[in-house]
Amino acid sequence: MKVTSQSFDQERAFYGQTGLILEACRFEGPADGESALKRCRSLKIDGCHFALRYPLWHCDRAVLKNCTFAETCRAPFWYDRDLELQDCAISGPKSLRECDRISLTRCNIESDEFAWHCRDLNIKDCRLTSGYPFFECKNLKIDRLQLNAKYAFQYVEGGVIQNSRFKTKDAFWHSQNLTVIESRIEGEYLGWYSQNLHLIRCHIVGTQPLCDCEGLVLEDCTTENCDLAFERSALQARIYGEVQSIKNPQAGQIELAGYGELIQNEQAARGSDCKIIKNPSLRLPPRDEQL
Repeated sequence: MKVTSQSFDQERAFYGQTGLILEACRFEGPADGESALKRCRSLKIDGCHFALRYPLWHCDRAVLKNCTFAETCRAPFWYDRDLELQDCAISGPKSLRECDRISLTRCNIESDEFAWHCRDLNIKDCRLTSGYPFFECKNLKIDRLQLNAKYAFQYVEGGVIQNSRFKTKDAFWHSQNLTVIESRIEGEYLGWYSQNLHLIRCHIVGTQPLCDCEGLVLEDCTTENCDLAFERSALQARIYGEVQSIKNPQAGQIELAGYGELIQNEQAARGSDCKIIKNPSLRLPPRDEQL
């Protein structure tokens, strides 16, 4: 069934439909009905506007293009599988919860608590503003994400993030088996309690990064305004330029051009076997090569 240029505000307007095509439709109105497309399958949705709550729950296989989800469209995607969103604008809070195999391309998202408990997310060329995104997600694939958030990627397990720019309060706490490539990460207290966090050619900005980490790897990274770094962490690090201060690293090796201060209290030093190597050849790369 194909529906074009119509408006719907009733409860469960298309509940359980299969093979539905919607073009230039609007889901809004005085009836204020919820769950317009709940338990639908094989949807094609183009140029539609959603202003009512919970429109796509328990949906399987849908392609959405050029759609808008207003701030009043609360929790639009829960318990969904195999959705593709292209060139969409999402403003409703709590978008994406308990979803599998969701792809977002060229989307602009302003959604608090975005993408909680989701698996196999593929995000490309998107912008996201959120207070607490990607909580307890698994198997992320992210390329060119512009993120402005407070607490991002907590308890994430598995995935690759590349070519992205993050401005956060903190990020990657308790993350496991995550690789971040050629990205700028700006914030405080980066990656505390993480396991097997691998940062490749990243630029790290902010105080007290990467403490209490296990299996931490920094490969050809640069830092800015980083002090009290690596406390009680086991790591292998190769850093271009200097770190402001290093505090009580636990194990492994840190190779860098230099550091402003090494802080080792007596008790921590007795239990540490971390080797710190000053290598003057690791000068900062030319500015046009920095992130």
